[in-house]
Amino acid sequence: MNLAASFRGNFGVLSQCSSCCDLRFQPLLSSSSFAKSQRCRVRNLKFSRVPRFCRKREMFCRVTETETGPDSNNDEEEDKHESGEKPATTDSVEEKDSQIDLQPINVQQINNNDAETTAQGAVQEDDAIEVTSGSPLPGVKPQQLDESMRIPKETIDILKDQVFAFDTFFVTSQEPYEGGVLFKGNLRGQAARSYEKISTRMENKFGDEYKLFLLINPEDDKPVAVVVPKTTLQPETTAVPEWLAAGAFGLVTVFTLLLRNVPALQSNLLSTFDNLNLLSNGLPGAFVTALLLGVHELGHILVAKSTGVKLGVPFFVPSWQIGSFGAITRIKNIVPNREDLLKVAAAGPLAGFSLGFVLFLLGFILPPSDGIGVVVDASVFHESFLAGGVAKLLLGDVLKEGTPISVNPLVIWAWAGLLINAINSIPAGELDGGRISFAIWGRKASARFTSLSIGLLGLSSLFNDVAFYWVVLIFILQRGPIAPLSEEITDPDNKYVALGVLVLILGLLVCLPYPFPFNYDSINTDF
Repeated sequence: MNLAASFRGNFGVLSQCSSCCDLRFQPLLSSSSFAKSQRCRVRNLKFSRVPRFCRKREMFCRVTETETGPDSNNDEEEDKHESGEKPATTDSVEEKDSQIDLQPINVQQINNNDAETTAQGAVQEDDAIEVTSGSPLPGVKPQQLDESMRIPKETIDILKDQVFAFDTFFVTSQEPYEGGVLFKGNLRGQAARSYEKISTRMENKFGDEYKLFLLINPEDDKPVAVVVPKTTLQPETTAVPEWLAAGAFGLVTVFTLLLRNVPALQSNLLSTFDNLNLLSNGLPGAFVTALLLGVHELGHILVAKSTGVKLGVPFFVPSWQIGSFGAITRIKNIVPNREDLLKVAAAGPLAGFSLGFVLFLLGFILPPSDGIGVVVDASVFHESFLAGGVAKLLLGDVLKEGTPISVNPLVIWAWAGLLINAINSIPAGELDGGRISFAIWGRKASARFTSLSIGLLGLSSLFNDVAFYWVVLIFILQRGPIAPLSEEITDPDNKYVALGVLVLILGLLVCLPYPFPFNYDSINTDF
């Protein structure tokens, strides 16, 4: 057992006698005879049984500034006691007490030296200690770090004793973590304010050398602080420039958007290259869908700029079924908190849903430009709860089961845009919906939503090729985990939570089928 640690919290009553190898508690000094017996017991210890205690006593001797006499002085003192001489008077004891009170630094030095000894042992055993399971820094890949990238023990001591404090985060234990340190302890006050105080102190001490994370430990759901060198958080470089890869994906997406709006080519995809002139017929539909995609990404960009979040170049994902599955946009820096992540994640779907819903309504209100429009079976509106509900509300009895209906093609184009927004609002992985669920309910709940969503999409893929395509895409590219935020403990403001929940509900309404019949006459005739 660590001797200094056993006295932790009791330094106020710990005192020092004339010999650095003789420790006793201050209240016991009033009895000189008891002090004598205590010294005798200490001298009679068999040090062969307690070598660790000897090492601790030697350490105390080194750090004590009080000059002590040779061991012969103690022998002479004991000889005097044995010859019948009176022991030291109470006045002499009080004089020693006053000397001790004038040197409180000795006890502090003992504590600091003990902490340094513990830190040295931790550094020596660092290679043998395994990182705790359930990483609180998901998305940060383990790296082979040299000694220059690890946090020195002197820095760890400063972090523990001077940067963290009783008013912010009281450290109870520490563990090595990915070249940095994971501190466990008790969070004091509001997480956001504590994070700001700790970050300011750390910056004053070390500048821009280290990065602080205030997270929830997945092992016990308690707050932890993680400090890592910023050199370990450098983004990975790719062989192909980001803009070049994004441009290639964008060209393919333009082609699939045009192809999706030319029904004559969808029946035979191989004939597309022999009839490229027909792709021009898909320009109006491709333009509307691309407009909704652009508004969606513009919403992300504008809000990200206002919150200080840096976004990468969007990678548009092509799809021969609906033209595109939206875009994959990488967050390039560390997001400050869950509220900022919620703002950025919800902004794109809200912008896309808003414009898409307006265009969808206009499609029912405005007559087709050619007077014919697109003829579809009424049953197609059963594929979406939102589309079917709006169609039934606006068309009324015109919408009947098994009856073809002519609609403005704007309805179909806007519906495709709504579906793209809804797919991106699925609460899974690093999709917009996954980031929203993480920002509202935390990392553990987000992981459960991801597993549930992938499972449901897997079942749907047995009946729908779009679901199969999307579940593969999520599993390969977007399953996460979401990179750690600087401070993940503070919940977002309720108004932003409401907007995030609205996005999830709208996505659900677009994807769920409309279960009710459009006219009840068809049901009566069946019976």
